[in-house]
Order: sequence, then C-alpha cells, then structure tokens
Amino acid sequence: MSATLRFLGATDTVTGSRNLVESGGRRVLVDCGLFQGYKLLRERNRRPFPVDPASIDAVVVTHAHLDHTGYLPALVRDGFRGRIHATEGTAELSSLILPDSGRLLEEQAAFADRHHASRHSPPLPLYTERDAHAALERFQPHPFDEELSIAGMTARFVPAGHILGAAQVQLRTDGTRLHFTGDLGRPDDALMRPPRPLEETDVLVCESTYGDRSHPETDAEARLGTIIRDVCRHGGVVLLPAFAVGRAETLLLHLSRLRARHEIPDVPVFLNSPMAVNAAEIYARHPNEHRIAAAEFEAMYRLATLVRTVDDSKLLNLRGGPAVIISASGMLEGGRVLHHITAYGGDPHNAIVLTGFQAGGTRGDALQRGERSLRIYGRDVTIRARVHTLDMLSAHADAAQIIDWLRTAPTPPRAVYLTHGEPHAADALRTRIRRTLGWEARVPEYGETVDLPSAVSSPAATGR
Repeated sequence: MSATLRFLGATDTVTGSRNLVESGGRRVLVDCGLFQGYKLLRERNRRPFPVDPASIDAVVVTHAHLDHTGYLPALVRDGFRGRIHATEGTAELSSLILPDSGRLLEEQAAFADRHHASRHSPPLPLYTERDAHAALERFQPHPFDEELSIAGMTARFVPAGHILGAAQVQLRTDGTRLHFTGDLGRPDDALMRPPRPLEETDVLVCESTYGDRSHPETDAEARLGTIIRDVCRHGGVVLLPAFAVGRAETLLLHLSRLRARHEIPDVPVFLNSPMAVNAAEIYARHPNEHRIAAAEFEAMYRLATLVRTVDDSKLLNLRGGPAVIISASGMLEGGRVLHHITAYGGDPHNAIVLTGFQAGGTRGDALQRGERSLRIYGRDVTIRARVHTLDMLSAHADAAQIIDWLRTAPTPPRAVYLTHGEPHAADALRTRIRRTLGWEARVPEYGETVDLPSAVSSPAATGR
C-alpha cells in the first residue's frame, strides 16, 4: 500500500493544523491543533476526530501554539495511546499552554452555565485541565537534528524560528521525503533566530498565513513608542493583547529598549499573564534559540511588574492610567485581557494595540475591521478606545520572505501544498510561487487525501 497524506485541518483557515501521514499500515499525525475563529470552524473541534484516535501510532508537533497542539488533550482522552514527539522547548512550553487551555475551557463552560448562555445543559468544556495533564504525560522531547524512528518512519526536527522550540519537521517514509514548515519565522525577527534553509525534499507542506501581504517597513519599536507617548501623555492606558508565548517576550524587549533610550515615559508596565511570566524561565534555559543576551533578557523583566494572582489582575482594572498592560490572549479570544478590554475599552483616552495576525471570526479580527462593539462574557462592550494594529510585529514570515526561503531549496520539491492560511492568502501565495519560482503549488481541500507517490508524478495532483 502506498503512503498517503491527508489534510485534516488548516486548509481553509490559519488554525486547526492537522496532517495525517499513513504508510505501511502505520499512522503519524503531524500537529493536532484547535480550530479557532468563526463558529463554523470552532464547531469542528466538537466533532469526532476524522480517524479513530486509537488508530494513530504517534503525533509529531511543530510548536506549542494552540492551533498546533490544542486538540491533543481531547485526542488522548478519546483513545490515543502513542507518544507525542516534540522539541525540548515545545514540550516545556506545552506544559504551560495546554493546562491553561483546559482551565480556560472549564471556566468558560462554568460561566455559560451560571448565566444560561449556552444551548447545552449543562455546557461542557471541550476538555479539562486534567485531560491536558494526561496529554503531557505522553510527550517525548527531542533535541533539534536528532534522527528519530517514529512508527516505521524517520523524522527530524529543524529550527523554524517563530517561537521557542518551533520546528520544521522532516519526515521520510516509503521512499518519500516530506517537509512540514509548521509556522515559519522571520529572518529579521527581533527575538528569534531565522528559520533554517529548506533542504532537499519531495513534498513540501508550507504555511501561508501572510501569503497575500508584506510586513510594513515601519519600525515597530518606533511606532509602539509613538502610541505609548501619545496615550500616556493624556493619562491613558495602553492595552497590548499578546500571545503569552513569543509575542509577550517581543513586546517586553521593545519596551525595555525604548525605556533605555528614554523614548517612552517612566510609566508602570504590567505583564498580566502568568503563562508569559513562566515562559520567561523557559526562554532563559534555551539561549541558543533566540537573539537576546542574558543582560538584556534580565532588563526586559525588570521593566515590568509581573502580575500573578487573580486579585492583582482585578486591581489593574481599578488603578487607571497612565500605564501599559500586556495580557493574553493575542486575538482577544480569552484570558485576562478581556477583563481589561471591558474596563478600559470604553474610554477614548486609552488605546488597544493589536500586535499580530487576527484570525477571521475572532474579537481581534472584529476590532481590526472597524467594529466597535464586542460581545464579552455575555454582554456587549462598546469600544471607544483608539485601536492600532502593528502587523510588523508578527512572528510569521511574510510572502516575500517565504519566497526567499523557498529559493534556498537545492532543487524544487516535486509537490508543494499550501496550508495554514485564509483562502485568499493561500491562493495568493500559490500564484506568487508559480510566477516567481516556476513551481506548481496547490491549496488542498479540508479532508483531502493525496497519494504520495502520485503526488510527485501526476500533474493533476500539483496544478490548481
């Protein structure tokens, strides 16, 4: 039986990354993420997994963000008994992210039950914190570049940049070389080192989050400084919604550099994300993966008041400005930042600064598109605060950077599949690859299966 690749997620959206490789009767799942954003997508999380979890021999994870790992607790609860292979950094960060996700899901279900805000009685979380800890017991960490034997296949983790531990995954099976980019980092990222060049491969599965755009050339640090000076001059609060892993560190780095140059006022800076506080220790243990020297790393965390308890978080909503508050989540889909939005979003003297990609259907996407009323915890919150977007802070490679990275391939892959992008972004990158590199690429459909030997020989499989 020939090897196959099945696209179980991230084919019409940037979330829900799931790729199933089958060969010789064995199954390896590359990434196991949550669908996020539009309700139509989120409902996929509630459906039975497309294959029996018990039939999957192993999972290989590219990095720790929930759109790549967030379904693992449900997979394990529903019968998966194999190992979850990840880099050391990804395993450590997942030990923070997955339990936090389970806890938030439980809190959201409990809130919906108390306020009768669900059609289900009682509303149940997708999974629990206990489920998350059970999934963590199945993690097996590996260093980069170690050759692994996984369910009859050979695998290797290669640095991808993006966040700590993020990896490109090379998989070899049945004579075919597959390469999964995961989320590809930027060559010019302030925090992380660049992704390693593309090696020889037959089949490439490449992300396309920013496939239809280029990052603005505006200096992110300078723009952030301008916003903070303007808002704090009028006694306002600057809210920086941030992914707790990766983006929070980048923001602290920029803020500490601005403060060192006296380009922002000496106002309080709060890091209100216990996960981000704990992630700092993990970043410190892996200095070879990021660009920050130990002294500057310490300065970043001296700058901020680290908010750990719920009570201290609530007090932030009473103190007012001038102040800067960094809090998760980055797309306003949960976490403590929602309470800050409720407290400060109605005042035009304040500002909300979106600091990365906002998936369609999220509150962050709604703000970015100009909506000024957000549904938060069962009620409508009017937003009068100024809303800014700093796209240049994204940790994803943009379209031109992806093309430059593809050029590093010794020879063109024989098949290229573009995933992890909104439909327009993925198709725009497909067109750009064809016109710029002369390669054929295609955007797979949700649930589609391709036969790997035919994928590298059949024009019908590579042209769209």
